[in-house]
Amino acid sequence: MADILLPAERINVAAEADLCVIGGSCTGVFAAVRAARLGAKVILLERQNRFGGVATLGLVGMWHTLYDTSGEQQIIAGLTFEMLERLEKQNAVSAFRKPVPHYGIRFNPEILTLELDRLVQEQTKIRVFLNTFFSTSVANPDGSIAAIIAENKSGRFAIRAKVFIDASGDGVLCKKAGVPMRRPQHPQPPTSCARFSAWKFPDGFDLHACMEKYRTELPDLPCGYYWGMDMPASTLFMLAGTRILNCDCDDADQITDAEMEARRQIRALLVMLKKELPELPIALETLPSAIGIREGLHIQSIAQLRGQDMLALSPCPDAIANGTYPVDIHNDQDNSISFKSLDGNQRLYKGSKLVSTTRWLPDHQSLPYYQIPLRCHIPTGASNLLAAGRMLDADRDAFGAVRVMVNLNQCGEAVGVAAFQCLQQNRSVQKIDYRETRSLLAKGGSIIL
Repeated sequence: MADILLPAERINVAAEADLCVIGGSCTGVFAAVRAARLGAKVILLERQNRFGGVATLGLVGMWHTLYDTSGEQQIIAGLTFEMLERLEKQNAVSAFRKPVPHYGIRFNPEILTLELDRLVQEQTKIRVFLNTFFSTSVANPDGSIAAIIAENKSGRFAIRAKVFIDASGDGVLCKKAGVPMRRPQHPQPPTSCARFSAWKFPDGFDLHACMEKYRTELPDLPCGYYWGMDMPASTLFMLAGTRILNCDCDDADQITDAEMEARRQIRALLVMLKKELPELPIALETLPSAIGIREGLHIQSIAQLRGQDMLALSPCPDAIANGTYPVDIHNDQDNSISFKSLDGNQRLYKGSKLVSTTRWLPDHQSLPYYQIPLRCHIPTGASNLLAAGRMLDADRDAFGAVRVMVNLNQCGEAVGVAAFQCLQQNRSVQKIDYRETRSLLAKGGSIIL
């Protein structure tokens, strides 16, 4: 295919700041807010029309417990807790001040959208660009990032900053800045959620069994695994039931196909329910703005997070986040899913059926929590670039646990604090004082163990 040569163009520098954050998920928002509260002038760039990422745009209104596995010690606070308190005032969240069952803390994503707006607008040092796409980066002679090029309805423009955070999930800035990226051999498959009204079934109705009954007639039906929840402050039910196998989420053609395949699966589910239960008024109310991507590329960091170390609670001098979510690995080849829980049990499911249960810890032993280090967010090579989100450097087991929002929220806060340290001390990201990071996080309301 022939190439097209574009003429050189002069790009206007539309904004300058101490810190530029690419991506407005909760991870990116929390990074921006923590840096701004410490005194940094911040630009926050988001390609969609709202903040929150998977929590809002993807309809996944759930964060997992804030307590350790004993239920006796709170291990997560910071901006996650602050946002839950805001949602509580709107009656838009389930109980969170005490340990909750495995299904976690449910919240209304629409109310979270409103509260994230308020959180950002309260920070006078943050300038926001919504509906704005990152295009590329511009390097200084020493290889550090001088500026990024972005584009929106007003055209193409440049943003200069001293430090940058890639919170895009896809690692768009890291890739353009030349950070080495790793593609997992079997990335966890993406899922699209949907919201329904009147999601109530007759006694004895089995959704799994119904899908198997109609699978030949409706081949687009999802593979069988699903979970869902009633939304607080709403009459709607959120269902996460689609699964796109063999998808490289870093490939534009494949993710386009995945978005449409997920909607075909949702449509097939609706057709099935109308055939099987024609008298029920179940209706599709909301589709997500973007498919929920579990895993894409990972950065090469100065220290990869390995599952065997994390699950042994090995000494972690730069620990900046705590979690209890299990090692949850969705197979990208079939409908199987494995859970390695901190109670020491490992369970394998195929569809809805439990296939096996084993112990990965000795009998009667459990793990109270695990920790996430800052170093797996620090790319090799780039002196003024930090990464926050699912592209962090973690092996398969570690990533299966840390990838969920309640963990990545904390990582965003930590990366925002680390970026402020780089600004204040005029040093590269590879020379961050982890003790100071932990101290600043604790002073800002995070729980540091």
